[in-house]
Amino acid sequence: MSDQPLIRIENLSVAFASEHEEVMAVRDVSFDIRPGETLALVGESGSGKSVTAHSILRLLPYPQARHPSGRILYKGEDLLQAGEKRLRQVRGNRISMIFQEPMSSLNPLHTVERQINEVLVLHKGLNKAAARERTLELLDLVGIPDPASRLGSYPHELSGGQRQRVMIAMALANEPELLIADEPTTALDVTVQLKILELLKSLQQKLGMALLLISHDLNLVRRIAHRVCVMYQGCVVEENECARLFADPQHEYTQRLIAADPTGDPVTVNPDAPVILRAEQLRVWFPIRKGVLRRTVDHVKAVTDASFTLKTGHTLGIVGESGSGKTTLGLALLRLVESQGLIECNGKRLDGLSQNAVRPMRRQFQVVFQDPFGSLSPRMSIAQIISEGLEIHGIGNAEEREKMVIQALQEVGLEPASRHRYPHEFSGGQRQRVAIARALVLKPSLILLDEPTSALDRTVQGQVVELLRDLQHRHNLSYLFISHDLAVVRALSHELMVIRQGEIVEQGSAREIFSSPQHEYTHQLLEAAFARPVSVNTAKDTQAK
Repeated sequence: MSDQPLIRIENLSVAFASEHEEVMAVRDVSFDIRPGETLALVGESGSGKSVTAHSILRLLPYPQARHPSGRILYKGEDLLQAGEKRLRQVRGNRISMIFQEPMSSLNPLHTVERQINEVLVLHKGLNKAAARERTLELLDLVGIPDPASRLGSYPHELSGGQRQRVMIAMALANEPELLIADEPTTALDVTVQLKILELLKSLQQKLGMALLLISHDLNLVRRIAHRVCVMYQGCVVEENECARLFADPQHEYTQRLIAADPTGDPVTVNPDAPVILRAEQLRVWFPIRKGVLRRTVDHVKAVTDASFTLKTGHTLGIVGESGSGKTTLGLALLRLVESQGLIECNGKRLDGLSQNAVRPMRRQFQVVFQDPFGSLSPRMSIAQIISEGLEIHGIGNAEEREKMVIQALQEVGLEPASRHRYPHEFSGGQRQRVAIARALVLKPSLILLDEPTSALDRTVQGQVVELLRDLQHRHNLSYLFISHDLAVVRALSHELMVIRQGEIVEQGSAREIFSSPQHEYTHQLLEAAFARPVSVNTAKDTQAK
């Protein structure tokens, strides 16, 4: 391994200009990334991880952002002084990036094939046939099933995990020297996380590619990183080899991060509580139409004959791989997609009602979506976003609604003054907390939580879990909890439902399933989630191989 770093960051500072003041997001950060090495930047949301990484490719919103100090050296060349032409040569070719939120990073008007082909044509000059062949290879490499059938798909037709895998394929297309991965497995289930980790390690050994990993998932960092930099309030507070840092953390903040996995048991509930939600033989099949007359020739069977009940005050955890039908099932229960079968909430049939008849009931059945950036309007302030539901349902006057907004923000760990800001001014984790506050402010009796903690760091995940438990205990709330994070599911769920390819393969008591799973697929999920960290070679060993 070369002694010369591929990337050297020296005393980097980043400041953002606002209407009234300048905010220092990063302060005097310094670290090196060597060829073939994986360096992880860890820390809570808003600690400066993504801002530091985005600075490497000059992706910050200039001129609002500026660098009061520092250099970013790529093979000795200061990228902060490079012209736009030179940056275009580096971006996506020698240094690639996987962004945290694939739905907002992918073009909604272009197919998967066109978006990946664009990278190949722009940087490698491939013709259409060669680009198509390479695109199929990349989609297969990142675990997209039947990649040929997905070439013509648009981002909204893919699950959250599948969209993230498309982003990874785009980033790897030109075999870069450095891959910046900003929360690369946030939207992926645990089994695919392991496959992606093995893929990234394999590519490092093959290409000598360096990896800058930004993550709040310490289990992921422990599995793959060679060195770790811990960031807190814009500063690097600790840096060490991965094994040493986890074995003997020196800084108090690092110790707190490592000890922050969600723990504890679900709240005590009444086993004889009445049923609040019931589904019988629920089916969501999307037609596949072909030909001039657009005749239906087959169906995408997203959910097939799902039957279950949820009791008042209980939490039903729904787990499964990306594309298994978890979110589609939730949307069907909310009457946001067409379905067949019985849906009954609080003793009232929903499946036969019109949208106008269902709308008043939605105050009692709220939802937190997986992608906080896509579900928050960029044109509305945080106060407007959270209070919108209050206004629609005619709850309180303006002064009372503002108090409710402040209380909801405090409950999810955000400052009340932040209500005057806009979604783009928040980190991914902070935006998810806004989305949770929007659901909680209406005090519903049932909440559908679709990956509500996927974008949150571990310390905040623990706070959110405690918050959800407290709300459930005080208000006798019921939760439908969709997640691929089985540690969070175990901490919240009373019952568990495992879905694979649209079918329920196992359901029952969460405690019993976690301790003694019966289905082979459930075994695979649990082993991937709770297995011991995979050891990785040092950067020197990787280069030697």
